[in-house]
Amino acid sequence: MAIIFPNIDPVIVEIGPVAIRWYALAYIAGLFLGLKYTNYLIQRFSPENENFTRQSLEDLFLYVAIGVILGGRLGYVLFYKLASYSDAPLDIFKIWEGGMSFHGGLLGVILAVYIFAMRRKIPVLTVGDYVAPAVPIGLFFGRIANFINAELYGRVTDVAWAVRFPDLYFPGQYLDPRHPSQLYEALTEGLLLFIILHILIHKRSRLERKGCITGLFLLLYGAARIFCEFFREPDHFLGFVFKIGEVGLTQGMILSVPMMLAGFFITTGRLRL
Repeated sequence: MAIIFPNIDPVIVEIGPVAIRWYALAYIAGLFLGLKYTNYLIQRFSPENENFTRQSLEDLFLYVAIGVILGGRLGYVLFYKLASYSDAPLDIFKIWEGGMSFHGGLLGVILAVYIFAMRRKIPVLTVGDYVAPAVPIGLFFGRIANFINAELYGRVTDVAWAVRFPDLYFPGQYLDPRHPSQLYEALTEGLLLFIILHILIHKRSRLERKGCITGLFLLLYGAARIFCEFFREPDHFLGFVFKIGEVGLTQGMILSVPMMLAGFFITTGRLRL
């Protein structure tokens, strides 16, 4: 027997024309707690480069916030709905209507970290090693917000914990039982990845190897995302990008492959920045 999706209002509070949504709160919580965790790592492990301090971290926070928002939006436009936005380019700026891409946001963060590191004369991978462990925090909250919004749900299933999400096109009706894939992603890409990186930093001293944590984040996130994509319903406007036998490959899988390759080369020292 499937679980009926709880009626959760995506708007937390609405004051006149201003509405505070769970999705916006997730971004704010992810950035704020990520900043706190990165600051903790800097204070605890003290990077060799004296230019990377608690004060410079506040500047990095601004760079990353801009990179997440701009990269996430542009990534969604380019990777998922380029044709639609080509017909209505002004809709690109309607962020409040939704539409963000993690892979685009990641590219935005990488560019932000690169610019910050160049201006501060800090090795790029040094900055990346202290930022990467904080990213799963934002991923966790973001996926929880996806669940609250009843979006990016999973494929049809008969597992005991299947959820019947509301049909957005037919109010009052519910979809067939589906995997709560948003929660799978919150647990794997968010909580589990955070715990693994935390252990590697504190128990295995992986911060001493420049680039190791950055590379492992890219590698492990890519693997977790590909795994969860087997349970997640493909975007209705894309479907499977192509199929190999009985296995359909989604856009999320394809975009995760170069992440994993980059992570492998960085972790093994074959790619230096």
